[in-house]
Amino acid sequence: MEKRRYDRSIVEGPLRAAVWKIAWPTMLTNVIGGMQGIIDHVLVGNFVGFKGNAAIGVANQIFLVVIIFIMSLFTGMSVLVARFAGAGEVEKVDRTVYQAFITAIGISWLIMAPVGYFVSPYLLHLVNASPQVILEALPFLRIMFMFSSGMMVFFMLSGALRSAGDARTPMVLGIALTVLNVAFNVLLIRGYGPIPAYGTRGAAMGTCTASALVAFYSLYKLMRGGWVVSFSRANGYRPDWTIIKSLFRYGLPTGIQGIAMNVGGVLMLAFIGGLAESAAAQAAFAVSYGQLFSFITWTSTGLMGAAAAVAGQNLGAGKPERANDAVHAAARVGLAGAAFLGIFFFFFPRLLLAVFGMKEQEVVEIGVQLLRILSVSGLFISVALSYTGGLQGTGDTKSPLYISIVSQVAVPLGICFIIRSTGTLMPIHIWFAILTGHVTRCVLSVIRFNQGKWRSIAVDISH
Repeated sequence: MEKRRYDRSIVEGPLRAAVWKIAWPTMLTNVIGGMQGIIDHVLVGNFVGFKGNAAIGVANQIFLVVIIFIMSLFTGMSVLVARFAGAGEVEKVDRTVYQAFITAIGISWLIMAPVGYFVSPYLLHLVNASPQVILEALPFLRIMFMFSSGMMVFFMLSGALRSAGDARTPMVLGIALTVLNVAFNVLLIRGYGPIPAYGTRGAAMGTCTASALVAFYSLYKLMRGGWVVSFSRANGYRPDWTIIKSLFRYGLPTGIQGIAMNVGGVLMLAFIGGLAESAAAQAAFAVSYGQLFSFITWTSTGLMGAAAAVAGQNLGAGKPERANDAVHAAARVGLAGAAFLGIFFFFFPRLLLAVFGMKEQEVVEIGVQLLRILSVSGLFISVALSYTGGLQGTGDTKSPLYISIVSQVAVPLGICFIIRSTGTLMPIHIWFAILTGHVTRCVLSVIRFNQGKWRSIAVDISH
């Protein structure tokens, strides 16, 4: 097969159109997919109460710490797929995608499921979750650990398709996943007819069931062919350790980055859990930062993926200047989008919180405080993510790791620790620490990308 299997407009056509072609379906996919988390919180908040919101927020933060390692393999896969697709090397693209699949499934089934089930109680105690929150969070977390392999397949395939230039198929799959998830969650959280109300655990059951159905369909299509990526029978189905090593080489720094950031998030939850108004602050954090702020991070993550795909393909095609310009274009779009959403966070915070059943005065006041700070913070994180995508897509996955450790772990946690050691830590101090971390990440990411060292990175999987 030749190069025309891939969309050559990404490396040959107008640059802004190439970026937008990948960005808008990815952004829409992230927004629609993220709506399932919103729906979880709305249903749980109204049928279980704000302790259910806190439970989902705490459990998801812990779950992300573990799952982010497996997803790091997909970053390594995306680096390779984008570079090979840009060069028109079909066989290498397909080999890479299959090896990423079997590696992720092996880790998910053999490590994450059994270990996650048994360590869940200890992890919840680590973040100082209250007994009422643990009661709701433990079954949710265990279900997510045990039955998340379908979700892994969806994320893997979405990354592979986007890196190869097809962002619309992941969008269609993401919409299907969200529709199924909404249907299952409405049934399982609140109950209907003979189906009992499972409450908080129903949110996990619905998510895992919906993702499993989409994963089975995706595997069928990958085996049968017809998409821009597939599982080629010509290469066999055994592990290829050369490719797997390359996945870890490029993906492991991103995995460590993700783990560090989410460990930082867990430790931040521990600071929140140590506040006098801990339950209220955790609930406000789960909704304001975990859900509403996600409208900014969903779109920015979509632009990060577009920047990575377009930059990687153009570098693979021997066009580094186009790669450079693509990342700058993505950052400008992200900044405009974050500014638009920030208006709603700043001027209508109470209305947004009310959607989630947030009516208790203490919770609302803390949530308003946080949302107004996040309206500014979003400007910086949107730009940072675009440049992170540029670095990762061109193969520089180590720089974002170091930047994230400094900006998302050392800076915000250091601020909280110093304030707690010298006085009384208040919610507003934690929110400003988050803002400071985002500003730091933005500045360092822009500086590193503009140094241009990514231009000389070579990628290959030859034996």
